[in-house]
Amino acid sequence: MLSAVLSPEEKELFVEKGLVQITAWSRGVIMIKESRDTVVALANAAGKEGKFIQAWENYVDLPDRVNVPVKAYARISPNPIESKYIYENEEPDIVVLVEETLVKGNPVTKGLKPGGVLVVNTRRSPEYIAKFIRDKRNLKTIVCVDASGLGQAQVTLSGAEGATDATGVGGGWAGVLAGAVARATGIVSLESLKSVAKNPAAVERGYNQAVIYEVMAETA
Repeated sequence: MLSAVLSPEEKELFVEKGLVQITAWSRGVIMIKESRDTVVALANAAGKEGKFIQAWENYVDLPDRVNVPVKAYARISPNPIESKYIYENEEPDIVVLVEETLVKGNPVTKGLKPGGVLVVNTRRSPEYIAKFIRDKRNLKTIVCVDASGLGQAQVTLSGAEGATDATGVGGGWAGVLAGAVARATGIVSLESLKSVAKNPAAVERGYNQAVIYEVMAETA
């Protein structure tokens, strides 16, 4: 990876001011639509607000396998995106977990920028989820929302690998999760997000019912 071979000074040359990177983790086939919809909904809402956007699935993960951890990505910026041909978010600002057990044994906060936000589909408290996060150095906020209880998961092969999704975007858990992201980060407005989602009521439920927890800095 490019970031692994550059010095801090060299990395600074590639910093894109205002760029926000979003990574959504899910499980192959049975939940991949929810991660894809989450990033696409957020990107589409940002596009309606005049921002520059990208949203895609991780080519490294494809072809995905049932239940295997897979990722989808979005980038949102007030400026043209210069890193559009880099196909993984190495330094995300926002991480979304479509399913709560992904927090165990997966490097979900790897590369997270300082002040990072983690959004988890869970009925559990953020304090409980925090116990399973191995690296909290740059994690500022944990957001928990019961997307499973507030929406119904959608399983489809439509839209795979960048094709048009005939089932619509944001009709299941993704609408709830995207709403929670908007509430915690302000990356897009609630109204913009509702306008691009198949189920705007789910978006609003996620926005209103997100539980936000500010992570305390750990002392040595």
